[in-house]
Amino acid sequence: MNPAWTCILFDLDGTITDSAPGITASLAWLFETLGRPVPTPADLLRYVGPPLLEGFRDLAGFDAAESAEALALYRTHYVSTGLYDSSVYSGVAGVLGAIHSSGIPMSLATSKPESSARLILDHFGLTQNFDIITGASEDEVRSAKADVVAEALLRLRAAGADTSNPVLVGDREHDVLGAAEHGVPTIFVRWGYGSPAEEVGCFAAVDYPSELAILLLEERQPLSA
Repeated sequence: MNPAWTCILFDLDGTITDSAPGITASLAWLFETLGRPVPTPADLLRYVGPPLLEGFRDLAGFDAAESAEALALYRTHYVSTGLYDSSVYSGVAGVLGAIHSSGIPMSLATSKPESSARLILDHFGLTQNFDIITGASEDEVRSAKADVVAEALLRLRAAGADTSNPVLVGDREHDVLGAAEHGVPTIFVRWGYGSPAEEVGCFAAVDYPSELAILLLEERQPLSA
């Protein structure tokens, strides 16, 4: 019997790291700087995970020009003050290490800019577990989760990985829907920022990293989405 998954994609915010403190603090600073009402802490959490341009449009009601200005201001502040205001969820580093040791190819697949994502993985000593680091492009042209998943699979194939039976691990509906556009099933982690309603359409949902390790690493016949 072979491992179910031939390659694994991992979201970052809310899946590997609890990055909300740095993100929400920078967002609160942004709204204050722009002279806008600062959303409640619960509303600020809704921005964590999806592409920020999408959040500024859908949650704040910004137009394209306002969203671009907000993103530029946010990034400058976040990189200088909030990038490392996060922590790795307990048990997740062990899961990443076990996957790496198993030999199953693995790529990060995050809507966070790729440069920032790499800095965070480097900071927490996790980079060596990944074969590929895939994130949003700096210009946000590639930021939707479906586009990030497509790029991650492309890079994995270019590196010689078997992408015939991939799986994505994430915590928001954007992960589930974006992966589904490419026929990729999602394992939904409940320790992140998503709500129960966002699990709809996922392959499985887990409460603990130990459960995730079982789904990713136990040997069985390949499963389809």
